[in-house]
Amino acid sequence: MWKRLGAGELMLVLALCCPEAHTQHYPTKPVRIVTSEPGAGSDLTARVLAQGMPAALEQSFIVENRPSNLLGGMVARAQPDGYTLLLSGGSFLIGPLLQKLPYDPVKDFSPITLVISQPVVLVVHPSLPVKSATDLIALAKAHSGKLNYASTETGGIFHLAAEFSKSMSAVDIVRVPYKGISQAINDTIAGQVQLTFVSLGGADSHIKSGRLRVLAISSVRPSALFPGLATIAAAGLPGYEAVSLVAAFAPARTPSAVVNRLNQEMARVLMEAEVKEKFLNAGAETIPGSPEQLATTLKSELMKWGKVIQNAGIKAE
Repeated sequence: MWKRLGAGELMLVLALCCPEAHTQHYPTKPVRIVTSEPGAGSDLTARVLAQGMPAALEQSFIVENRPSNLLGGMVARAQPDGYTLLLSGGSFLIGPLLQKLPYDPVKDFSPITLVISQPVVLVVHPSLPVKSATDLIALAKAHSGKLNYASTETGGIFHLAAEFSKSMSAVDIVRVPYKGISQAINDTIAGQVQLTFVSLGGADSHIKSGRLRVLAISSVRPSALFPGLATIAAAGLPGYEAVSLVAAFAPARTPSAVVNRLNQEMARVLMEAEVKEKFLNAGAETIPGSPEQLATTLKSELMKWGKVIQNAGIKAE
């Protein structure tokens, strides 16, 4: 005997048997964007998207902050229906390379789009007799183990950028760890350490005042963020690139129609002139692309940073 299905049961059957049936009118309720702590780069990025997405999708997008080390596992376990998204940067990607975490950044997620790219700059104390990254490499080789660099967060972009350059140039520069970037910059200005990698936003005023000398930028090509500044790759390190990426993901097995709709609308927001200018002023570039491009970038970044971490013997603190 056939049982008459209620409305809720019918919707469940349609969702299981015909995924396109419940994605045709997506979204029909608010969408959560799970991201890191308030004030972090990915949090600010999430809020820009949350403000712009409702214009076309006619549903609110709610930013939900969680500790960085919990983000991946939380979203990986969410229903793959497009109503819980992840917006995260390096900690999501690098975390599993440093320690065992309850998610796989490739297998447990459906890539949506790259969002922003934020290069870092190599700065030195003005007393250091170097004018370029090439000069610095030569000085480091002539005085092996005598130079030191300030670095925050083990496995963070500033740390990895330095270790990657050391590995490619075969120099020995000693790491001096710091709990916060402000103290790392202050000690570089004071000459307690000779150099550091830092975001443009963190270094700009000190560069303009002459308290720090900028040598190069970590993007693979010259950047509109700092016109005329040479790349580290140009200092005899072809292929060198160390940028902080923020990207959007959904749980694995999210219907492709939902992923593609989100991709389309996020790209629309990110390509708005006002949004692009806002990120440029903050030292970042919007770089939306296809889900396939993000998947390729994710695998490439995992391979690159996995080798750097292994060669440098980096361990989670």
